[in-house]
Amino acid sequence: MSFLDKFKRLKDSLVKTKDDLFGKVNRLVNAKRKIDDEFLEELEAIFLSADIGYDTTEVIIENIKARAKSDMYDSEEELNELIYSEIKSIFAENLSEFKTYDFKTDKKPFVIMIVGVNGVGKTTSIGKLAYNFKNAGKSVLIGSADTFRAAANDQLEIWAKRAGVDIIQKPNTKDPASVAFETVKVAKEKNTDVVIIDTAGRLHNKTHLMDELKKVKRVMQKIVQDVPNEIFLVIDATTGQNGLNQAKEFSSALEGLTGIILTKLDGTAKGGIVIKINNEMKIPVRFIGVGEQIDDLQIFDNDNFVKALFEK
Repeated sequence: MSFLDKFKRLKDSLVKTKDDLFGKVNRLVNAKRKIDDEFLEELEAIFLSADIGYDTTEVIIENIKARAKSDMYDSEEELNELIYSEIKSIFAENLSEFKTYDFKTDKKPFVIMIVGVNGVGKTTSIGKLAYNFKNAGKSVLIGSADTFRAAANDQLEIWAKRAGVDIIQKPNTKDPASVAFETVKVAKEKNTDVVIIDTAGRLHNKTHLMDELKKVKRVMQKIVQDVPNEIFLVIDATTGQNGLNQAKEFSSALEGLTGIILTKLDGTAKGGIVIKINNEMKIPVRFIGVGEQIDDLQIFDNDNFVKALFEK
């Protein structure tokens, strides 16, 4: 898929948020054309309505206020550019080794652990990740370590077949760590490029479930030190503040949470949660779900995101 096709899908997925956020900002800029207290109050209300969050909104507003004191912003274009640039500056830096699906690494297998509560799109995200890595020339192995739901194994097997990758399953065990151990062991023996480990998606605030996730990490390290290389938390964009609460719970329990996979972005007008998560959690959004197709999981790019939201 070309860059233009991907960007169009991104724009289409953000149309609800764009209509809500950009439309209101544009009308405000057209009406005011200067930065005063009234302008800033109305801009703050717009950001809050888009689920950007109070703390993040306050940071953006204060930065705009500071810049307005030293520079003149008289035209609509200048005001818009000021707002957009301050939003872009909020995003947490992505320090990962890979920023494309065909990333280069000397570490094999490169292990990605996927966490998140039930119903957020975890299984489909794993399938889409696997497909995109495979499409980029990587060998991929999925570990089905959500051993508490038979349906999870069945669904993941379907997605593995769709993606054209292998999967390790142990349907007769309730021990997720043993599945993760076996998956990494097989991947090391076969010199597999990428391993994706699914995990149980039950309530994130249950201590013993978090302990299970820690155990999964420990047993994998018996095969390969310093794995997982990435731990991605899947969040449903339509859940708003609840999604941020999940990020806080998982980040607290699992040291090393490296990124967010934000699903169902096309189903909400509250896409501002992307900005809030980046600023308040300092955890970068790494992938966004922009549709139902297998290739509709895009690597997140903050420049393209803001451009898709605000360009006319």
